Amino acid sequence: MSAPRKPDNEEERLAALRSFDILDSEPERAFDDLVQIAAAICGVPMAAVTLIDRDRQWFKAQVGMEQPDPSLDTSFCAHTILSPDTMTVVADATRDARFADNPLVTAENGIRFYAGAPLVTADGFALGALCLVDDQPRHLDAFQLSALDALSRQVTHLLELRQVSRQLSLQLREREWYEQQLHHYHHELETQNAELSEQTRTDPLTGLPNRRAFGAALAAAQEKSRETGERLAIAVLDVDHFKMVNDLHGHDEGDRVLVALADMLKAQVAGKGLAARYGGEEFVVLMPGASLEEARLQCEFVRQSVSLLPIGLPISVSIGLTAMVRGDDAEAMFKRADTALYEAKRSGRDRVVALSNQAA
Repeated sequence: MSAPRKPDNEEERLAALRSFDILDSEPERAFDDLVQIAAAICGVPMAAVTLIDRDRQWFKAQVGMEQPDPSLDTSFCAHTILSPDTMTVVADATRDARFADNPLVTAENGIRFYAGAPLVTADGFALGALCLVDDQPRHLDAFQLSALDALSRQVTHLLELRQVSRQLSLQLREREWYEQQLHHYHHELETQNAELSEQTRTDPLTGLPNRRAFGAALAAAQEKSRETGERLAIAVLDVDHFKMVNDLHGHDEGDRVLVALADMLKAQVAGKGLAARYGGEEFVVLMPGASLEEARLQCEFVRQSVSLLPIGLPISVSIGLTAMVRGDDAEAMFKRADTALYEAKRSGRDRVVALSNQAA
């Protein structure tokens, strides 16, 4: 058996892992859901989110594993983190020199198939893996491998969102609205996943809801606001100088920027609202339950996060923001947010401008 070696950057990697404060945390439905989705898409009986600590393998979520083995010596995922840029796929562990005599393989009904997509932070540290396991040899189709890769990024986004949420809760612990949004996290995530499954309401490049889906969501949110008095805000985001990105680097690179921005927005708003691609380089965010000032704080976090995207290009966004007031319809509310966006661009770009009805 080939015991996995330690990564070359092990101390820095462990520091990154501990910064998420997730080891030994309670189960969370959002992680459980992604594990179940991965198992279902790939048709395997077992799947897990693992995190590789200094001396153990810890399972944040799993399905189909009665007694997950915490040992690093027998861990497949400890091998996966050694190649953070690629997935580790073992079609038949009995034919792989690294695993053929692994006790997890030689046991009755032992592991035969393994596929692991590393969970890689924005700084390039592999924390663990989203893995699939079967007691039968198998091969995955290209679309299944692509789905596993995409779901592993969503796990990382959840980790990052959880970290941001913890930081925000320390800063905003007295803001009741934030805590209420966290309580509704799972419900909103399910709602978003349901909307994304409707192909006619999904942007094919980014996977975000499209303009049509956002219009329906905004109308529903406004109706709820009128009935319950719940606050509601929307933001319009536009990538600054995006034409220059396409002109200098090509449209493929421009698409990569849009996909990275979309992934970040999904992570930022998960459980708290809805992000959509409105068209071109323009995105919209629906923020139920947020006042204008609360939404402005959220948008500032989004704006700052854009500058930290690991895409190798200096990207910024301008954001226009408004909150719903009595008498607003969808058109009036969006027009006001769009006016705020224009003001953000006119006054220098890379900023958030919030516009109330009174200011309009």
